[in-house]
Amino acid sequence: MQCPFCGYIDQKVLDSRPARDGEAIRRRRECIGCGRRFTTFEEPERPRLFVVKRGGSRQEFSRDKVLSSMLLACHKRPIEVEALRDASERVERDLFQEFDDEVPSTAIGQRVLHELQQIDTVAYIRFASVYQEFETIADFERIIGDMSLQPIAV
Repeated sequence: MQCPFCGYIDQKVLDSRPARDGEAIRRRRECIGCGRRFTTFEEPERPRLFVVKRGGSRQEFSRDKVLSSMLLACHKRPIEVEALRDASERVERDLFQEFDDEVPSTAIGQRVLHELQQIDTVAYIRFASVYQEFETIADFERIIGDMSLQPIAV
C-alpha cells in the first residue's frame, strides 16, 4: 500500500480497531517517508453471487435491491428501517451460506416473503402480490387464507 500523500510504500501501523460492526478493521498508519498519518479500512472480500432471473438472465446479487424492495412493500407502514436492514442482511447471509455461485431469484423472493411475514402482514401481502404476480381477488383470498392457517409469531 502506498502513502496517499507522498506515494512511499513503507508505513507503520499505530492502532487497529474493529469497525463497521466487526465487519472490517480500521488501521491508523504513519508513513515512514513523509511522517504523515492516514486511516485505512480492511474488510474481507466477499464472494460474488449471481441471481438467475426467471427469463434466464443473470445479474450480480445486491443487498441494496433486496432492501429497496422491502422498503417499497412497507411504504407508509409503521416499520423501522433498521428492522428491514437486519432482515435484508439475514437474507444475504442465508443465500451466501446455501448457494455458491448462482441463486435463483425465486429463492430470494421466498426469503424476503418469510422476513416480511415476521415483520408486517400488510407488507407481506403487498410483496407477495407483486412477487407471485397476483391477477385476481382469488389470489389475495388464497394468501390471506393461508396466513390464517399459520400460527401467529409473537
